[in-house]
Amino acid sequence: MGDARPADRELAQTPEPDRYVADAYHAAVAETPTLPGDTGLDARMRVVSHLHLHLTLTRMVQQLLDRKDRMSMPVGLEVRVPFCDHRPVQDVFNAPWSIKTFDGREKSLPRAATRELLPQVVADRKKSGYPGTFDPAYVTAVQDQAAELLADGHPAVGLLDREVLRGATTAAPEEITQRQRTVLERTLDLGAWFAAHHPTIRV
Repeated sequence: MGDARPADRELAQTPEPDRYVADAYHAAVAETPTLPGDTGLDARMRVVSHLHLHLTLTRMVQQLLDRKDRMSMPVGLEVRVPFCDHRPVQDVFNAPWSIKTFDGREKSLPRAATRELLPQVVADRKKSGYPGTFDPAYVTAVQDQAAELLADGHPAVGLLDREVLRGATTAAPEEITQRQRTVLERTLDLGAWFAAHHPTIRV
């Protein structure tokens, strides 16, 4: 299949990535199931919910469950994720948007369904991203690992903008932006992907 080589800006300047994203988006939108009478906000939020589910089920869930296992198993916890059951997901997907947000907050239905089972401080707390940490030591560790890939000329770096990556690896951990953090984490994801699958990149 030819030799792998860094693609850098040459790959970024080709139309294929943008075309792929656009085609995938339109395909997912076309697959959105509809209900009779859906109009306006309900129709649009059905599309948005479907796109989110499509991304979650095909990409994010595997990653999140893997991280859940990595966090829980070392301390002997067996974690259950009832909201990943397809039956409540299907039921909630078909609920009108006005019901999903009846109290003006995120996660309205899960909060209402479990309020009698949970302490108030838990039922009413603000949603937080999972998994995430604000420990500067984590950012430093990710920066160091990404900097190693950059210094070694790892093939994964060839798929990225080197200057953006270099800026992310040298930023002060306490001042790093969310975009820079995402660049660092995706760099390590790509590095792991290359290690697992040994892909050949051709432009």
